Amino acid sequence: MSTQTNVGEYLITKLHQCGIRHMFGIPGDYVLGFYDLVEKNPLIELINTSDEQGAGFAADAYARISGLGAVCVTYGVGGLKLANTTAQAYAEKSPVVIISGSPGMAERDRQRLLHHQITDFSTQARVFAEFTVASTVLDSPQTAQEEIDRVILAALEEKRPVYIELPRDLVFAPIHPVSSSEDRSLHSDPEALEEALEETARLINQARQPVILAGVELHRFGLQEEVVALARGRGIPVAATMLAKSVVPDSEEFYLGVFEGGTEAVTHYVESSDCLLMLGTFLSDLNLGLFTTDIDPSRGIYATSERLSIRHHYYDTVLFADFLRGLARAPIEPRPLGPIPRPQPARPISDPCGESPITVAALFQQLNTFIRAETMVVADVGDALFGANDLFVHNAADFLSPAYYASLGFAVPGALGAQLANPYARPLVLVGDGAFQMTGVELSTIARYGLNPIVVVLNNQGYSTERPMLDGAYNDVHPWAFSKLPLILGSGQGFLVHTQAELCQALAAAEKNEEFTIIEVLLDRDDRSPALNRLTAKLGARVKESAE
Repeated sequence: MSTQTNVGEYLITKLHQCGIRHMFGIPGDYVLGFYDLVEKNPLIELINTSDEQGAGFAADAYARISGLGAVCVTYGVGGLKLANTTAQAYAEKSPVVIISGSPGMAERDRQRLLHHQITDFSTQARVFAEFTVASTVLDSPQTAQEEIDRVILAALEEKRPVYIELPRDLVFAPIHPVSSSEDRSLHSDPEALEEALEETARLINQARQPVILAGVELHRFGLQEEVVALARGRGIPVAATMLAKSVVPDSEEFYLGVFEGGTEAVTHYVESSDCLLMLGTFLSDLNLGLFTTDIDPSRGIYATSERLSIRHHYYDTVLFADFLRGLARAPIEPRPLGPIPRPQPARPISDPCGESPITVAALFQQLNTFIRAETMVVADVGDALFGANDLFVHNAADFLSPAYYASLGFAVPGALGAQLANPYARPLVLVGDGAFQMTGVELSTIARYGLNPIVVVLNNQGYSTERPMLDGAYNDVHPWAFSKLPLILGSGQGFLVHTQAELCQALAAAEKNEEFTIIEVLLDRDDRSPALNRLTAKLGARVKESAE
């Protein structure tokens, strides 16, 4: 006999069963009843952030590490502030459950206009239907369990966000959970799978220089070990896209580095491949160096969760995971690895304690020597991200960034979600001054919950990635005294860095500090990382070539 529960309790239990231990959000009147249930329930801890966007980014980062994230807000004024973070989670395949309280079903019959309402009561649900893979309004206790199960399963299967709207008068409505025996698992067509594996093996065996271009879906779908085993066992080098940096640890002998955003040697090696295996890869502009690279999916194997094509052959009935796992038994001949480009481990700095002004290149060189095995790098958009491509990351999945959707403001709240998801890692947060001003206030949330990321603010007085193209007053950021924020928050420590010596001292102090540390690094407004300079030079050459 099933035990009676209510809609809210069932939702909490289901989220916990799927790996949720923390839920991010902001309380509001339409969701207070559910908030009260969560707070009294020991299964999930509520993390109250400073703003809904910060909650959304934190849940996104949490999902990237733990496999599922959750954010809970009120209707209208709270829900719509999550539109941007949900769009990013959808674009970059991060499974986040968006829970929004809403007016009660009885209220909707009595009142035409309620506060936080936009047009009709279904407006917010229609908005989120545009960038979620499943959505529901829990408007009936009789269907609540089925709808909750359906929507959360979609998030887990497709690795994208989903939307659950919970009317406030349904939170405590009783339901009777029942067991579901329906088998929803999908399977590949066996003959099509074998044909795809045989064709792939034949192309690799005939190739002079096969290369794997590893994408972020390998991490999202838990297929990293399969690709590592393939590369190691068959001697096939692996490069990663910018979004997928750390999908393979930099320490692996077969790992080339980041394809675009990395060194010219890596880019040339990948482009020279006569059999490119693009596995879980987004062919986006940032991953392809703003289309300065020569990658043609029709010349190789392109496998994602949405399609499998081998040259001009399409295998619509073969699942991504089945194909990746099947490569282990495919008749691919092992080959010697040979000389390949490799990520450069941290090199000692000639004068780390010198009094010369700090440069972007020197900053990232020092950070490279500072990174430890337990360091997780969380990079925001801009030169923080481009410069981070040259960092040597020791472990798989220890690098997070929004390198496809590219929303400024991800890194600080992302560090909050990341450290709660993996308390054994310490985030090193790289963020520009403009991005920090958008969501850096989440340091107060980080302080509240006793977390200790090291936040490095690249203060070059504006948006440096735009200056090579257009440099107007709109690119300038009004200066903050970033390093003094610990005085306002009553927690943490701050450093203002002008020289290499000051950076060296700040990093040494941060390593010993058990609270958060913010290091404001003053940089010349026209200084850029070596990685961004390489990309800018390639863009200039491509523009000149097109003009001629």
